[in-house]
This record gives sequence, C-alpha cells and structure tokens, in this order.
Amino acid sequence: MEVIPKKGVAGLVENWQSDLIAAVSVVLIALPLSLGIALAAGAPPMAGIISAIVGGIVTTIYHGGHLAVYGPAKGVIAVILLGIAIMDDGSGQAFNYVLAAIVVSGALQVILGLLRLGRYADIFHSSVIHGLLAAIGIIIIAKQIHVALGTYSSSPHIVDNLVDAIRLLPDANPFVVLISLVGLFLLLFHSKINYRLFQLLPAPMWVIALSIPFAYAFNFFEPNTLSIFGNTYSVGPKLLLDIPDNVLDSIMHPNFSKIDTLEFWTTVFSLLMITSIESLAIAKAIDKIDPYKRKTDLNKDLTGIGLSTMTAGFIGGLPVIALIIVSIVNVHNGAKTKWSNMYQGLILLLFIVVLSPVIQQVPLCAFAILLVYTGFKLASPKVFKQIYSQGIEQLIFFVSTMLLTLYTNLLIGLFGGLVIALLSHWLLAKVPPGRFFEMIFSPGSNLVLKPDGSYDLKVRGIANFLSILQINKLVGQIPSGADATIDLSETRLVGTTVLEDLFDYQKIHQNTGGSIRIEGLDDHISSTNHKLATKINIHPVEPMTRRQNKLKEMAQSYGWNFQREPIEDLEYFQSFHFFKTRPVEAESNCISDLDQDVHLEIIDVTFEEGADIFPDEHDTTVGLLKLPFPIPRFTIEKKDFIDRVLPLAEHKDIDYKVYAGSPKGYLVKVEDVEAMDTFLSDKLKILIEISGIHHLESNGEAILIFSNNFRLAQMQEYAKMIQFAENFKSMVKESNGT
Repeated sequence: MEVIPKKGVAGLVENWQSDLIAAVSVVLIALPLSLGIALAAGAPPMAGIISAIVGGIVTTIYHGGHLAVYGPAKGVIAVILLGIAIMDDGSGQAFNYVLAAIVVSGALQVILGLLRLGRYADIFHSSVIHGLLAAIGIIIIAKQIHVALGTYSSSPHIVDNLVDAIRLLPDANPFVVLISLVGLFLLLFHSKINYRLFQLLPAPMWVIALSIPFAYAFNFFEPNTLSIFGNTYSVGPKLLLDIPDNVLDSIMHPNFSKIDTLEFWTTVFSLLMITSIESLAIAKAIDKIDPYKRKTDLNKDLTGIGLSTMTAGFIGGLPVIALIIVSIVNVHNGAKTKWSNMYQGLILLLFIVVLSPVIQQVPLCAFAILLVYTGFKLASPKVFKQIYSQGIEQLIFFVSTMLLTLYTNLLIGLFGGLVIALLSHWLLAKVPPGRFFEMIFSPGSNLVLKPDGSYDLKVRGIANFLSILQINKLVGQIPSGADATIDLSETRLVGTTVLEDLFDYQKIHQNTGGSIRIEGLDDHISSTNHKLATKINIHPVEPMTRRQNKLKEMAQSYGWNFQREPIEDLEYFQSFHFFKTRPVEAESNCISDLDQDVHLEIIDVTFEEGADIFPDEHDTTVGLLKLPFPIPRFTIEKKDFIDRVLPLAEHKDIDYKVYAGSPKGYLVKVEDVEAMDTFLSDKLKILIEISGIHHLESNGEAILIFSNNFRLAQMQEYAKMIQFAENFKSMVKESNGT
C-alpha cells in the first residue's frame, strides 16, 4: 500500500503541487456545473458559484473527508423550485425565504453531526435512493429541456412538462436547438475524439466555450428576429446568462419572516433530508475510489457540510454537498489531501471575478443541455437495467420511489419507497408482523472471538436496511488485520443494502491485512444471480421461543454455551436404566458449562413410554454430568418418585443391590456396595437430601439428573439443578482426589 499523505498543515506543505494541479481540472468542471444547477433550481446563476466557493473554502476547514470536492447540490433542485413556488407571496422575496430555509437546514445538519447521527443515513435502502435520484434526473430534464429547445411550459407538474416538451417540439427555436445539439454532440463524443488539443479542456467547458460564437453569429446581445424555413423566431439577451458585472452584487441575504409557516418548514426538512442522505452516500462512494483507502468521518462531514450550507445561505448560495462527478475528477487528477478542495474554491473565485464578462456571453441553452445530459444519466435505461439485474424486487422499490416522487414530493417519495421495501421484505419473510420486527431489532446476532484468534460474526433474523446499524456496529468491532467469518446461515432474509455494505467492508478490510469470508447463503434463494440481490432462506431456522431466549440469557450469565439443537447421541441415553424402555426421540435446548474435566449439560428431551400402538410422549429436562474417571453404577430415587412415577415392578427389575446407607427419603440401588461406600460420602448424602432431586442414575461414567416429574424445567429449577451439579462436582472431585 502507498504511503498515506500527511494530514493538516503538514499535508498542505507536502502535497501542494499535486493538489493544486488537480484543483485546476476540478474548476473547469465545477464552473459550468455550478451555474447550471442554480439555473435549474430557479435561483440566480451566481447562487451556484457562491455555493461552490463556500464549499471549497469553509468545508475544507472542518469536514471529515479527504478527497471530496464540495459545491451546490443537484439533488435539491426540485426542493428549491418547490420552495420558491410555495413561499412566493408576490413580494419578490421568494428566493430570500428559501435562503432562510437553507440556513436553518444547515444549522440542523450541524446539530445532527454533533449528535453523531451521520451513521443513520445507512438505513436508507440503496434502491430507494437510486429511485429518488432517478426522479431528480427526470425533474431536471423536464425543466431544462424547454430551455434547450427554446420553448416554455406553464404546467406545475413534472410529467406535464415532459409531455409539453413533445407537444411543443414543432414550436422549438431552431437557433437555440442548434446550440443545444452541438453541446450534446460534444458531451457524447468528447471522450472518443483523440485530437490532443480537444482533450485539454473537459467536455462541459467545450460546451460553454463553443456556444459563445453562436451567440455572436445569431446576435443574442440585442432583441431581434431571425427567419428560417419561412418562420420567424425571436432572439435576444433573454437567451443569455444573466450575472452581475460585480461579484459583490450577487450577494443576497435570507428573509426569516416565513419561519412560522408550514411551507417554510416543509422546505427546511426536505433540504435537510436530501442533502444529508446524498452527502453521506457520496462520501461513502468517494471512500471507495480513494487510492489510500481512507475513511470519511461521516459525523464530522455532516457538521462541516452544515456549517458551509449556513454560510452559503447567509450570502445567497445554495446548500452545499460533496459532488461525486467533480470528486472523481479530483481523484483521477492526482489530488492527495483535502486542500485540493480549498484550491478549487479559491481558483473558482478568481475565475468568476476575471471571467464574468465572458460568462455573460454564454447562451442559457448551453447550460440547459449540460443539465439535460446530467439528468439523463441519473434516469437512463442503463440505470433501470442495473437495478433490475439485482432482482425484480429492487426494480419495484426503484420505480415506486421514482413515481411517488414525481407525483408528490421528495419526502413522500423517500419514505413511501422505504415503506414499500419494508412491506415487500415482510411478505418475503413470511412471518407475523410482530415477529418480523423482533427479527429485525432483536435477532440475537453476535460476534465471537475464536481460540485461534479469528472472529466469527453470526448474523441472524431479518438483515435488511433497518437492521444495518446494529450489523455495522458488530462488524466495526472486528479489529483491523484480523481474519473473520460473517455467517448468514441463520438469516431469514438478507437485503441488498446489507449485502452491499458487507461486500464493501470485505474489500476495505483486505487492505488492512485481514480477510473476511462471507458464507451461509447456500440455503438462500434470490430472483437473480446478482450477488446483491435480496436473499431469502428456503430452509429457515425456526425463531427462538421466549423460553429459549431465557435459557440463552441464563447460559450467558454463567459463561456457558447454549445450543438449540444439541448433538448428543440419542442412543447414549439408553445406557441409563431409566431410558432402556423409554426411547429418547428428540433433544433440544442444551446449556452446558465449559469445564473440560467434569462437564455438565442440561437438555430438554422427548421420550416415549408405554407399549401401546400410540405410546405416551413426554417432554422433560434432564441433567447429564460427565466425569473423566469411573464411578460406581447406581440409581438414587426419591421414594415419592417411585410411588408416583415408576412402576414398582420396574424398579424391582433393576439388577442392583439395595444400598443400606441411603440418604433420608431416598432408595439407593448399587452394583458394587464397596465402591459405593467410597463414593457416597456423608457430604453427598446431605447434598442429595436437601436438594430435592427426584432421580440420580450412574452408567459408570456419567450421572443422569431428574429434578421433576416428566415436565420441562422452569427457570428456577435450572438454577437449582446447576447449583446441585456444581456442588456435586466439587465433592466428587474431592472424593476422587482430583
């Protein structure tokens, strides 16, 4: 692995050249993108530039990332448009009200970061987020396609805007369309043109630069008309980008007079939700392409973005987030530290001061086609195909979220998509609702350190986007460089979000020198072969009962093991006289100590009794105390147990001698009296008398313990049996001299 660059000022001094070179390339992308996003949001063009400058300077001072570049969020275009529309009271202050909402949302974002709530972004299902982004892409297309065609739609609905684009196509301004088509051609074929000079600038800059000659050719600087094919079209300054000559004239201030309205807080929480989720998702994506495999501090990043958003809102800028496209350019051009983000903010400020007169000559349709192209990439057929490859259920979540967003708003789309995903998981899991949520929030997953120093993470229950936080918490406890197994065999359902996180963690962990093996999906099925498709267990482990959970807790409190399905040989029970005529049919729920010398197991067993065609079946709890040395064969039974439970004739059939020195209230039969004299000390007799144990039996190497009359033991009886066995063990060891 490469040497990780230094942090802070030391990193600035060490890597200033590479960071500065990368920043120049970044600015060439960020400049047109920032202007375009502001235009798409219905905001003044300079609002996007202000956001990019603040994102570069302020966010660098306090953020949790390393190579991310920050600027205006395209994800909030729809929210800004909605905010301007619902808070417009005819005073001309609509955008100022939105700026106030931006400031408040930034303040709330700071609080979320300080409360370390950044990790909660993980609960948003990945297919739902992609559906949200696709809807945003369609919203961008619906609004900007008219600018690119020179048409106008007055409809407030996105779908109607798209329909209008087709309906009004015959009315499109051919002079505007020509500029847009040239820009689209550049965007599509820039990477395929090998001419060296052409590769000096990124495609968006060429779109902007080559649109200016058309503005001169068609004289967009004065109102006039142009004719073609017998039709006349109006052109003029309204088709050019409108920014002030002086950057300071672009500064606007928030107006908080709407703070007591529902419309204001709808805008605030929409901005907060979208920027937080998108920023944190992008931060995780950028971590994947960091050549030094550094991880973003999501909580610190959330705080830094909130501070930048507040600053931008106070001076007329849009909300700030990490920009995935620009950040990728930053990485690919050799950036090494966060200071490249600072450089891009400063260079962008210099560019806008120097180049303002030039930028004023750019046709609006050039920015519009940039945004249409960006929107198309968010909602292209390729995106649908990729989502479908992960399973038909993912396509349902994706399309549902997209349609809900388009026909309602972003918040309803987001939470509606999550509800649909949750309902689908419940139907696929095929368990009652209460049990479904119990399997999500109390599944019994645990991490165990094995004797060889490796780790075993057992994930149980429903592993989906709601349980991702507790799964990530367990995964985070695996030390760097350690070997570990993540076992999913006891899951009922494993969702795409969990699988995505686990596979990402597997790659990251390998870079620390450790290895992660993900296993246990052999009995799971999915709608496709994609590794991220939702997995459903076709042979699910039955959920733990209340009694089993209590037994597990008891075992853990003693530092013992708990097994729902013990592996004790059923035929072994027949070595005890009690079970010779009562075959054990099943066993379950075993708790056992870790003593290798004298080992105790307490097991629920099901045995049959009676010679009828349909014998009686009994469930009871027995103790099995295994010893490392031989002991006498005997039976010790409480007399009322013989009277009420065992037929007297059967008891007489035991081919042992009655032992004279029996504990009070008990009948003892032994194979070897002398050996029993040595074994059954006075202490043991007293222990048996006060214990109330019903039946003790030895097969020569182990002791069978009954604490009751043919029923499953209660929790207090377990404690009684354990206490008896512990005392019995110590006394037997003492008498045996071990």
